[in-house]
Amino acid sequence: MQKHSKTHYFFTAIFLILYFGAGAQAAYPEKPIKVIIGFPAGGPLDAHMRLLVDKLQTNLGQTVIVDYKAGAGGTVGAQFVAQAPPDGYTLLLANTGTMVINPAVYTKTSYDTLKEFQPIARTAQQPLALIVNKDVPAQTLKEFVAYAKANPGKLNYGSAGNGGISHLVPEMLKNETGIFMVHIPFKGSAPAFTDLIAGHVQFMAESVPQAANYAKLGKVRALAVTSAKRNPALPNVPTVIETGVANLEVVGFYGILAPKGTPPDVVSKLNQAFKDTLESSEIQKRMLEQGADPAYLNADQFTKFLAGEMPRWAKAVKQAGAKLD
Repeated sequence: MQKHSKTHYFFTAIFLILYFGAGAQAAYPEKPIKVIIGFPAGGPLDAHMRLLVDKLQTNLGQTVIVDYKAGAGGTVGAQFVAQAPPDGYTLLLANTGTMVINPAVYTKTSYDTLKEFQPIARTAQQPLALIVNKDVPAQTLKEFVAYAKANPGKLNYGSAGNGGISHLVPEMLKNETGIFMVHIPFKGSAPAFTDLIAGHVQFMAESVPQAANYAKLGKVRALAVTSAKRNPALPNVPTVIETGVANLEVVGFYGILAPKGTPPDVVSKLNQAFKDTLESSEIQKRMLEQGADPAYLNADQFTKFLAGEMPRWAKAVKQAGAKLD
């Protein structure tokens, strides 16, 4: 009897181990998480992610790898993530252009932001700075507009790619002031800045953190910022509205998205990790110094925010006439 009892308990224990072992899932995340950026290394999205990555890894208890898939104004990276397995291990860090402008600018977009992605968290908002090559004979935006009018078609402006916010804002400025500049798209901000500094393009509209860094180094001149108020990173630079040149107010944003169908518990875990990261006083201080506003939104809030932004930017695209095949 005792022998039978021992055998019985032995097989029962094996059964329970096999049953619960097979049914149990390893807690997410059990392997490194890859964050895709649709632009080359060295741009503003890259700088933003680098600022968050150490704290984020601590909060997730897992390695976070930043990878770059540049092209078509962030579209290449976005499409890659949209087609990735919805398991929380491939995420997209995207900007205003990738999320809400591209669908309005491109007649044949390869993804639908609201249908193919699960928003995780908005991570920042930031205005843009209107900047010129330091050899351009204009100290103010008003002087630049006058210079552009005196030299129609002779000025080029660079952007991080067709359809992005750095493409659209100069088009909006052109629309409001009647100036003419030729658009030169690049595969990201970093190569655009290289050509701006070299003088191959004379003008750019770029996120304040990136623009302020180059302006402080004396490599470019900042003429105005596109927010309603002056930015702490460029305190002596007026807003566009202050200059009286145009009624232009634009604030861009960054956010994390996952492929549609990512499990709710994974979305929740990721969202909490970004929330904890962005609420760090050290991270907030460094973001503000760079000129970005740590404007966290959770998954539901970010989803609603994107739904509201898409028609607003579609209208801006239509007014600017910035349509691409």
